[in-house]
Amino acid sequence: MTSKFPCQWVIRPLCVSSENVKPPAHRWRNPYRTFSASLCRSKSQQKPRRISEDSYAYHHSRQRRAANVVRKTELKEQRAAALGDPIRGVTTPFVESLGSLLPSEATTDDEGLANATTTSSPKEPPPSPAYAPDEDHLNYYITKPEFEESLDYSRVLSAPLVTADRERADPVKEAEEAKAHEAEHQTAYEAISRIVSLANANNKERTRANVQRIIDTFGRHNTESYLRPKAPSLQSTYSTAAKQEPTPRAGPDTGSSEVQIGILTAKIRVLADRYEGANRNDKVNKRNLRLLLHRRQKLLKYMYKKERGSERWTNMIEKLGLTEATWKGQIAVE
Repeated sequence: MTSKFPCQWVIRPLCVSSENVKPPAHRWRNPYRTFSASLCRSKSQQKPRRISEDSYAYHHSRQRRAANVVRKTELKEQRAAALGDPIRGVTTPFVESLGSLLPSEATTDDEGLANATTTSSPKEPPPSPAYAPDEDHLNYYITKPEFEESLDYSRVLSAPLVTADRERADPVKEAEEAKAHEAEHQTAYEAISRIVSLANANNKERTRANVQRIIDTFGRHNTESYLRPKAPSLQSTYSTAAKQEPTPRAGPDTGSSEVQIGILTAKIRVLADRYEGANRNDKVNKRNLRLLLHRRQKLLKYMYKKERGSERWTNMIEKLGLTEATWKGQIAVE
């Protein structure tokens, strides 16, 4: 006798004496139906989602949610402001002097001259060549002492000769010649000052001068005398291995992390000034700026790991105005 059920097995009722007794319907399962722990309910039997019966509690919860959203937005803005600008960081006197190529601390009685020598903006023209004597670094690899010494020597060489026979000498003529010589010397002094001034130099010469300034400021051949390195760890203190003596330095320090970070910061400022101006669609400049930013970020992460808390790290961060946004998180150039 074949079964009328599609399954291969049949569940018989407990009582087999009566042929009219049928098993309960809930004991049967469709073999092709997926397993379910409870019976399926139709949509009419499902309990509808209940809206809050208390209107006061409902509106109060909505107000608290809106207040939380506003507070989250404020905290996000505060954290972003605390991180700072990932490209420029914070403006410091040393960083401003990289743009104006003048001393970071100007001391003068003229208020207008002081403002002109300490402020720099990509939209403003470079300082006037009249301020060239106030510069610490000059063009063509000339130092300030060499510049002053050469001009003094040329002044002596070009001075008018004094007549040995004072009886035949004309004092009026000698005074006029001395006055004319002094005027010529002042004209030559101003002309040579304009020639060697970095205010009249191209961008390549300015970058070269900034690199030299950064090497002199952050190079360990100068900072080792007054900046203490990070304290050694306990593992290196109690280590039994023989300590290697440091290799003597053979010249100016140009490869330490702080020097490379300073050089990259100067180059980044130049590219950022150009990118934020009229050349907003310069894709090549944007790519170069992004590469320099990520290279500086890697060096900052390395130095943060090695020199965090040391005087070298503090000195570099304070002078260059670098914030946490320059080495933490993702840097995007928009």
